[in-house]
Amino acid sequence: MVPLPLGRAWLVLVVVVLAELMDLIDTSVANLAGPSIRADLGGGPMTLQWVLSAYTAAFALGLVTSGRLGDLVGRRRLFLVGIGGFTLASLACGLAPGAGFLIGARLFQGLFGAVMIPQGMALVKIVFPPEHLRKALTPFGPIMGLAMVAGPMLAGWLLHLDLFGARWRSIFLINVPFGVLAAALGWYVLPRHGGEDRGARLDLAGVGLLTAGSALLIVPLIQGRELGWPAWSLAMIAASPAAFGLFAASERRSDHPVITPSLFGRRGFVVGLLIVGGFYAALSGFVLVVNLLLQSGLGWTPLRTGLALVPWAVGTAAATLLSGAVLAERLGRTSLHLGLSIAIVGLLGLWWSTAHWGDAITMWRLAPALCVTGIGSGLLFIPLFDYILGDARAEEVGTGAGMLNAAQQFAGAIGVAALGTAFFARVGRPSTASYLAAAGLVFAVCAGIFALALLLVGLLPRHSQQSPH
Repeated sequence: MVPLPLGRAWLVLVVVVLAELMDLIDTSVANLAGPSIRADLGGGPMTLQWVLSAYTAAFALGLVTSGRLGDLVGRRRLFLVGIGGFTLASLACGLAPGAGFLIGARLFQGLFGAVMIPQGMALVKIVFPPEHLRKALTPFGPIMGLAMVAGPMLAGWLLHLDLFGARWRSIFLINVPFGVLAAALGWYVLPRHGGEDRGARLDLAGVGLLTAGSALLIVPLIQGRELGWPAWSLAMIAASPAAFGLFAASERRSDHPVITPSLFGRRGFVVGLLIVGGFYAALSGFVLVVNLLLQSGLGWTPLRTGLALVPWAVGTAAATLLSGAVLAERLGRTSLHLGLSIAIVGLLGLWWSTAHWGDAITMWRLAPALCVTGIGSGLLFIPLFDYILGDARAEEVGTGAGMLNAAQQFAGAIGVAALGTAFFARVGRPSTASYLAAAGLVFAVCAGIFALALLLVGLLPRHSQQSPH
């Protein structure tokens, strides 16, 4: 396909950035609004975990197949379907009459988000001439960094204003005008063809087994503790590895596998999946627990909680920009060691702060440890995938990156489910002291997970996908 004129190509980039921002901000604001949602709609800890996990799990599972669907159906068409569905699902979230309806709407929101995001990035790479592509992709880092900073502040501000008495509903309804704008603009500027591979096929058996294995793991992790770990929940957890094993066997026999099988012959990719899984599971659980501690445990308002998270968000954004501009290239794989080490120090600092200050803890006393945790995490975001795919062949990179993105989202759902379950189990009978103890436990567990990831980084390729081999 011939690249578009530059003016129109930049408009395509605007549409894709709007879609990316809707997805990114939606995740961060939902975390902060979780306690308000639970207070309004009722339900136990399981309800809150489902509100958060339904989106990330559906997003992860949709990412695995949406790239191939783009080849089959057309990337422009699928992007417009995705952003239209995401917008309608956001409206449904904002109008949800009860917790069950909200969880279902979040599920559809995640599925449609997974449909639109990969198509958008593929279209950007198609519409720009090669000599302008890097310039086009450069704004992504700063924009996503700013969104990370703005997300908690935006959520806290919206919840504080309580526009039209909408309370937490406004954080979902705000997606609607932006979604309509992006869909309308996309209808006019997105190219009719996006480099589709009409010979691609979808392995329905592989998709089914992958979905089954994921559901068998997530459902009992979220519901098991609150229901007293009934036999069916333990049976589902035991059956999950078998489903993943059947998926692996199916992939080896498939003519059109969901995941390029040769990737699993590369040590860096297999180790990288473990690192990505641990890192994003711990990160998602950490964000959930901070919000629960500050709002449910200490009684802080959403606005105060959002402001308290600003040091973490600023640290993350600044480190992400620094890593992309300087550190990743100069330090190489050492930048991953540095990031994880700094994040461990920050998490241990949070553990110490909750234990030392107790209910006398303030925003200022939390700020140093939150900022250090953010800096450490931010140093990983840009170089991590490049080093995991450092020894992958050119034809494996696209599938590998998609699989890592899916693993990132799936790990986020597992992190919310598993660490949220550990947190509520430690809280027991709610009190400020029990919330502080539970949060300290999760911070220590997250530090331990990061330490394991730090040990595994040495098994990744020494060169990144971006560097000359």
